[in-house]
Amino acid sequence: MKLSRRCFLSFVLGGAAGTALTPLPWKLTDDLSIWSQNWPWTPVPPDGATNFVNSTCELCPAHCGITVRTVADRAVKIEGQEENANKTGGGACLLGLSGLQLLYGPTRVQGPLKRIEENGTIRFQPISWQQAIDEVVAKMAELRSQGKPQSVACLSGRDVGTVPQLFKRLLKAYGSANFVSMPSVEDAYASALRLTQGIDGFVGLDVENTDFILSFGSALLDGYGSPQRMMQAVGRLKKQRGTLVQAESRLSNTAAKADIWLAIKPGSEAALALGMAQVIISRGRYNSDFVNAHTEGFDSFAAMVKEKYAPSAVAEVTGIAPEVIAQTALAFAGAKNPLAICGRGKGQTPVSLKEVLAIQALNALVGSINRKGGAQTMPTYDYLNWPAVELDVTAQTGIAKGRLDGAGSDKYPHVGSLAHRLIEAIDASAGELQMLLVAECNPCYSLPDSDKVKAAFEKIPFIVSFSSFMDETARQADLILPNHVYLERYEDVPVMAGTVQPTIGLCQPVVSPLLNTQHLGDSIIKIALGLQGNIAKAFPWKNYESCLMETLGDQWPLMSDQGYWASEAAASSSERGFSTASGKLILMNGTLGAIFMAEAPVTASGGDYPLQLIPYDSIRLTSGYVGTPPFMIKTVEDTVLKGQEGFVALNPETGKSLGLASGDMATLITPVGQASVRVHHDDGVMPGVLSMPRGLGHSAYDSFLAAKGVNINQLIGTMEDPASGLDAAWGIRAKLVKA
Repeated sequence: MKLSRRCFLSFVLGGAAGTALTPLPWKLTDDLSIWSQNWPWTPVPPDGATNFVNSTCELCPAHCGITVRTVADRAVKIEGQEENANKTGGGACLLGLSGLQLLYGPTRVQGPLKRIEENGTIRFQPISWQQAIDEVVAKMAELRSQGKPQSVACLSGRDVGTVPQLFKRLLKAYGSANFVSMPSVEDAYASALRLTQGIDGFVGLDVENTDFILSFGSALLDGYGSPQRMMQAVGRLKKQRGTLVQAESRLSNTAAKADIWLAIKPGSEAALALGMAQVIISRGRYNSDFVNAHTEGFDSFAAMVKEKYAPSAVAEVTGIAPEVIAQTALAFAGAKNPLAICGRGKGQTPVSLKEVLAIQALNALVGSINRKGGAQTMPTYDYLNWPAVELDVTAQTGIAKGRLDGAGSDKYPHVGSLAHRLIEAIDASAGELQMLLVAECNPCYSLPDSDKVKAAFEKIPFIVSFSSFMDETARQADLILPNHVYLERYEDVPVMAGTVQPTIGLCQPVVSPLLNTQHLGDSIIKIALGLQGNIAKAFPWKNYESCLMETLGDQWPLMSDQGYWASEAAASSSERGFSTASGKLILMNGTLGAIFMAEAPVTASGGDYPLQLIPYDSIRLTSGYVGTPPFMIKTVEDTVLKGQEGFVALNPETGKSLGLASGDMATLITPVGQASVRVHHDDGVMPGVLSMPRGLGHSAYDSFLAAKGVNINQLIGTMEDPASGLDAAWGIRAKLVKA
């Protein structure tokens, strides 16, 4: 009789179960394990020298420090860096640990591709790098010769660091002001800092030293900021008997771990913050030393919240009882080092300017601006000492045409970039945008109303994608010039996601490029040199690596060794004043008063859409530039995704009123679109609210990710904040009909 491995296992283990507990069964099991793993077809990494490289993860805005283990010429493991400025303590999130699947995965673009349309069929044809660069140069040269340099734009995943700045430099020398970055909560924070403190920068969150966190929908345990840092901070807070309050419309992981969950109505965060401010002021619980010495406009601010944001009025808007608002506000004010945090979900979408101003006002009232355990004012990174760009007449004329998205104009003076306005400009105009360069982002998937974004992209005559992956946006491109992935390249990565210590991470190549890809920085330099004249003159570097080494200067050896540079400068202090005319933080003036008195953008109720659909972020899914790797997809609960079907979560009361039981199929309809979903009853969702995760519903990538669930961005439209112009949408009116 032939004994298969399965039969042998059954024989040994079954026999062992019937014997006395002697060492024999365990010895047999150990021998069996060794024997079976030594079969010749078992995949085993080759032997070779082991090495460890300190680098920086670029898969989300946190930019955590990582250490990559390599054996011979293959990367075999990613783990968190023990010593790093992100304070992750050697931890790494699911996405960071899954990075090797992106490096070695099948969805990578193998080399430069050109879109070919024949008889209604679209395919991508491999071309050489020289041909790819030549075609980009020829198109840009043609538009410039026609006096249309302003018709070229770049949409980038971020706007700090040498690579985004090379793009800005290229466009400036060429004659276009249209460098646009993807939105995040940092846009709203930056606007608030300009208005209240007169500074260009970002907000750091000293979560390591706070004893009371008041979070307005921030997914602290699901990927907000640096995921590991936030998880450890919440763990420390709980261990030291601090307090966590989560204001959110669903019982998220953060809300479940919170000491107090404020189940607010969607979109009412600004009103709740201002209601708490009213309680703190009316009860005399504000930090009078800080307010008197370091703020201006306090009396006007106090009068405004007294007039409009009494707890009884706020209760009607938020659904939170007046006494709960008051109790929470007083507990916040009574803490030693309280901190209020802004940004829903992972913070990868903006909020209204009113909301971030209200939450920062709470921090100011309790003296938690620029002090231990509070919100730190971090100046923008300024280490690119490059020579000024010389503009010829064509460049000057093109830049004078202004921006297609209107950011920085008289209408939108407080923001630097408006991606959704760029899409609207493309959709509304004929021919204003002739060429779009897309780098390190996937707007056709991750921007709201994604079908509208795709339709707008179809109107652009020439699109160049620099994506490493065949994602939804790359599929819309005329040319794909694939970048190295982050484990194959050098790149500086300034950290902004809540850090309280200025830090520049360094991506380092842990393996040589596996495919026929090219560093994005090198592609930009080659395009500039091909355009010649003043444009080429603005790029004096031989290649990107020499540009980076020159830019980082004396810090290069240190960064190459430890994978980052961190400032040793002391944190900002309110004692040194603020960069306003008075040297004080502005709580209220004419501009801020108009913003506070206006209604924040909130989706209307009633009508044909009686329910409110809200998204949520999960640590198990990524909703940014890269798609969720297979390791992560396998961790998604079967009440979120089962097979190919995505679920919508709703309160059992809501389900009963709609005649929908758990497991039923239904059609989810919004003013933007509709999708087929399966129903999941969840007591943690407020009545009248529907909830779905971001990060599913891809139409690109491979079978591990494509066609799984619903992309909620296909169902959510934009909702412009009138004070800033930012798209502050976090949900939309909806209805759910049994299929």
